[in-house]
Amino acid sequence: MNTITPFKIEIPDEQIEDLHTRIRNTRWPEQECVEDWTQGIPLAYTKELAEYWLNEYDWRSCEAKLNSFGQYKMTIQDLDIHFLHQRSPHENAFPLLITHGWPGSIVEFLKIIEPLTNPTEYGGTEQDAFHVVCPSLPGYAFSDKPTSSGWGVEKIAKAWDALMVGLGYERFGAQGGDWGSAVTTQIGRNIGHCQAIHLNMALGRPTPEALQDPTDEDKKALERLTYYQQWDSGYQQQQKTRPQTLGYGLVDSPIGQMSWIIEKFWSWMDCDGHPENVLSKDELLDNVMLYWLTASGASSARLYWESFGSFGGGEKVTIPTGVASFPQEIIKCPRSWCEESYNITHWTTMPVGGHFAAFEQPDLLVADLQEFFKPHR
Repeated sequence: MNTITPFKIEIPDEQIEDLHTRIRNTRWPEQECVEDWTQGIPLAYTKELAEYWLNEYDWRSCEAKLNSFGQYKMTIQDLDIHFLHQRSPHENAFPLLITHGWPGSIVEFLKIIEPLTNPTEYGGTEQDAFHVVCPSLPGYAFSDKPTSSGWGVEKIAKAWDALMVGLGYERFGAQGGDWGSAVTTQIGRNIGHCQAIHLNMALGRPTPEALQDPTDEDKKALERLTYYQQWDSGYQQQQKTRPQTLGYGLVDSPIGQMSWIIEKFWSWMDCDGHPENVLSKDELLDNVMLYWLTASGASSARLYWESFGSFGGGEKVTIPTGVASFPQEIIKCPRSWCEESYNITHWTTMPVGGHFAAFEQPDLLVADLQEFFKPHR
């Protein structure tokens, strides 16, 4: 029997004071040699964020919001897994497991939990309702950090199934993006309790036709893939090969951790060149804080070392699969590529949005989840 205990976030004042001291004592690099983000997050904007973080940002507001939802820990295979569990007031709500990735966190889902659990307050019907479970991946936020190797996608998928069954959900749906997509895909392969999966980052491989006689859509996807491999994948090369080395800088320097994360929000969001066109400073820093306060720079990166080859490979998922395809996703695979890996019964081409779907476009994602899961409840 897996033990479930209530959990409340209560960060000591001393930890916030230590953060402020470290920000004040930052040793800054020289300014970049270009007038854009092509060398990374610009010095001027990094200093602007640091100044806000030090003097205006209020962690207690984020802490209170997280604590307003049901928070728990469950011991699974000797790890205490942290999760949000918000039950719907509607009796026949369908259980939905939602998994984040890197450099995200459960903070991404704060805008969608209430519309999913209580849709009648947001223009929907009680038939649209979900019981929502949002776990923090092992090594992320308030989940335990693995002390031995082996906690890759396959093991996490089994742990998530145990989590849902331990909560009394013998039938459920699953959703994810980024690493959450890889975990959700594996859950979909483990035929059993999960009835259907929904992804906002479905990965497939180019079909032979796409390589031999590509359509315009294929060409755009291949160009995007090439750009990612050449210009946007340095982070994953480091995280999948030397996460421990990287961690010394990220765990010791709040500015190092912040810049490592924020640069990817700029790159992967549909933000027209600036992250604050989509998210506020507070929202960006709320997410960073879950990495900083829990010193998870190394442990979060270690998932790449464990499981990077799990993206885009493995047996085909045969249960129903829904996909929300956002225009500024990192790698935007056409449906034809993904159909080799999934039993796709629902595909929505979104008008706006990027990698962090729930954070960027919560209304679009909620509507798509409600529509896709209707026949699978």
